[in-house]
Amino acid sequence: MSTSLRRPLTSIDHKYSRGVVGVVAGSAKYPGAAVLTVGGARYGGSGYVKFLDTNPFVTSLVLQRFPDVVPITRIDGERIDALVVGPGGAELTDIPDSIRVVFDSGALARARSKRNGVTVITPHEGELEALGYSLGDRKATAEKIARELNLIVVLKGNRTLIAAPDCETLIDEIGGPELATAGTGDILAGLIGSMLASWKPTTLKQSHQVVARAVELHSRAGALAAKQFTSVTALEVMESLPQA
Repeated sequence: MSTSLRRPLTSIDHKYSRGVVGVVAGSAKYPGAAVLTVGGARYGGSGYVKFLDTNPFVTSLVLQRFPDVVPITRIDGERIDALVVGPGGAELTDIPDSIRVVFDSGALARARSKRNGVTVITPHEGELEALGYSLGDRKATAEKIARELNLIVVLKGNRTLIAAPDCETLIDEIGGPELATAGTGDILAGLIGSMLASWKPTTLKQSHQVVARAVELHSRAGALAAKQFTSVTALEVMESLPQA
């Protein structure tokens, strides 16, 4: 696998070969989560972003900001390499096992129903109870969840952990307190989904490497934003992704 964070482009790439990421995010209560998740997905290297239209207002917000995003009305039958589900409380019942999935926020509990496909969850410490776990030691907890649920865990917080079965747990040393602001987790979920769609890993071990690259890219964007702004919000992090 290349040493670069995003998958390098080739002269024969097209929007489908670059990867298609689907986003199921946002709700009437948290419409902005859709914009931030899609924003993260647009900068992970995938060539095509699809957004599931479940709320006309939320969809209009996404398309006003990102006219290149394609709204869809269903997942089944769509060409999708990776799917992000949950930011802002969004839900989806039927997910094909063949699709790589990132579960965040409102969809985290879905991870307890084991899938055959690559699965990533992105909880912060306060969301562990939704999975039936208490915190304890952060590293031990992340590794326990990864092992018991057979998935990749991104335990967000100070020194974010990336754990997966039979893999060395990786620790993010770049991210700082500038990422401790509402919405950055939505961006990260979208970014992870996009990079999974672009790299198209087939195993948990390969996916673990891709997810770690997404975490690093997200943290680098945060560090860039912190150099430019005294007070960093999720929007500054998102807008720093192209330079990260």
